[in-house]
Amino acid sequence: MTRAGAAERHGDAGPVTGTAAAADAVAAAGAEAYTRIVATLIRVTGDWALAEDCAQEALTVALERWPTDGVPANPGGWLMTVARNRAVDVLRRAAVERRKLHDLAVLTPVDAEPSDGMGEDVVDDRLRLIFTCCHPALAIDARVALTLRTVCGVPTAAIARLLLVSESTMTRRLTRARTRIAQAGIPYRVPSGPALTERLPGVLAVLYLLFTRGYVADGEPAFADEAVRLARLLDRLMPAQSEVAALLALFLFQHSRREARRDAAGALLTLERQDRRRWDQAAIAEALDALARVRDDGPYAWQARIAACHATAASAEATDWPAIAGAYDALTALRPSPVVALNRAVAHGYAYGPAAGLALLDAARAGGGLDGYPLAVAVEADLVARQGDRLRAAALFRQAADAVDSAAERRALLSRAVELAP
Repeated sequence: MTRAGAAERHGDAGPVTGTAAAADAVAAAGAEAYTRIVATLIRVTGDWALAEDCAQEALTVALERWPTDGVPANPGGWLMTVARNRAVDVLRRAAVERRKLHDLAVLTPVDAEPSDGMGEDVVDDRLRLIFTCCHPALAIDARVALTLRTVCGVPTAAIARLLLVSESTMTRRLTRARTRIAQAGIPYRVPSGPALTERLPGVLAVLYLLFTRGYVADGEPAFADEAVRLARLLDRLMPAQSEVAALLALFLFQHSRREARRDAAGALLTLERQDRRRWDQAAIAEALDALARVRDDGPYAWQARIAACHATAASAEATDWPAIAGAYDALTALRPSPVVALNRAVAHGYAYGPAAGLALLDAARAGGGLDGYPLAVAVEADLVARQGDRLRAAALFRQAADAVDSAAERRALLSRAVELAP
């Protein structure tokens, strides 16, 4: 079960019953509690597959019982208890040593109301889970897959579609990742001191990749949603980490435009052609709050500041391109790459004229890092069009369209070519 849906509110009238209301409540409780349940059971049992299976079974039992029994006063605690009891049963049948059974039995005292799982140990469990899934000993695709499956509860089939492999291949990949964690003795903990400084960028890189794969033209928006959710969780659990707040701000600024990125026919719209009234102002406000807490000048901080310039501009014409160009200058000095250099050329082209942009584009291409990259051709086409050479620009847009893999991007580039052709 994936975890989506609105939270169900319960007042003094008693528990909510009914299939639809209960299903919404299960989805909301799962979205809030799933990661805590899995993380806690992994800590106690050391068995990743068992923890995931028991969490999923608890959600299934809730779907069966809540429509008739009513939604409990503490849905998350109820799910934790059911998952724990299921783990006890499995381990007892497997004759697991008495110590683990005892640990599980005291996880939630029998004679006490189940807690909501928000104690410090459980908060630490969720952090431990994220850092373990994103351990550098695992390949980057394995980190993404394990994070989606274990932290987010995304079905294996959906992860396989995202990473363009078969479901059986993804099942084997997840199994190998879990085995690697066990055999390599990867510790189930959050590093501290210098080790945390070293490991945190790897965790943020996994979230960044996850968001990007959901945000691209032909991506699955649900994965971008999950990246935002995880960034919120990480920011909540690590409020002193400036780059975590910066990454959350960046995601929210970008994601605020998701409803305006396509027209009524489904065609992609460039930033300047989007209806800014459709941008999610609540997400932008949340992003600005997160950005206000950023005190460092890391790579995500600069990207978030660039995104903020776009998100807060009343119109395309009002965009503060000199500020964006300056931010790209700083980002280039901090973390140079061909794509950053390409975006810097765009920013300077809008801030200081297309000739300035084309000069920087030529410099970016000099090292060969943009060879075969169709978006570099599209950037050249846009700058050439702004210089007034419509015929050459149209030809370049067609050239870029022929080289892109995304059908949506191809249609958008061809549309630009048609607009410029005589």
